[in-house]
Amino acid sequence: MISVGELFKRSREKKGLTLRQVEKNIHVREKFLVAIESNDWSVFSSKIYIVGILKNYAVFLGIDHQKVIAFFRRDYERKEETNFRRRVSASYFRPETKNIFASVIAGVFFIFFIYFGYQLSVFLSPPKVSIIAPNQTVFRSTDQIHIVGKTEKEASIIIYGERVYPNREGIFAYDFPIKQGKNELIIEVTGGNGKKTVLKKIFILE
Repeated sequence: MISVGELFKRSREKKGLTLRQVEKNIHVREKFLVAIESNDWSVFSSKIYIVGILKNYAVFLGIDHQKVIAFFRRDYERKEETNFRRRVSASYFRPETKNIFASVIAGVFFIFFIYFGYQLSVFLSPPKVSIIAPNQTVFRSTDQIHIVGKTEKEASIIIYGERVYPNREGIFAYDFPIKQGKNELIIEVTGGNGKKTVLKKIFILE
């Protein structure tokens, strides 16, 4: 399909006219005429300016200017669409976009490493154990204390050689016999990772 530039060039050469002669007659600089015949619209400041020149050039050569304008709009708009696609594609790789993308990726990796580090520390850490009851440490007129503690539900609990089993919430109980004076309770807890925690607490019977 013939382009606008080819149409003008063929018509001008058919009439035996040079670009310099056309320039003098329609008062359009030769460089713009060269651009038109080369279909190079980048040298013009606006689409309206191009249409005005094309109309004058077409009338001078005896070409149907409406046909010329239609050809031009077809070629120009197709080129503009291509340039727009290129600009949109390039915008995805602008420095700002790259920086945002890199920041998002870095953030995802940071969160992953924090989570992984936390899980690793939990896995490598010894089990936690605490005594829920009793709150007091000094007693009178009793020969045993009902101990209630909490640890991990998968943990193994040993108190003075006796295996104590926690429930689903990790709660365990033990009746600790005491005598006059200081009594040391020793709870040994081994987690699923093999790590051990030893909890010691003194209870006094007056």
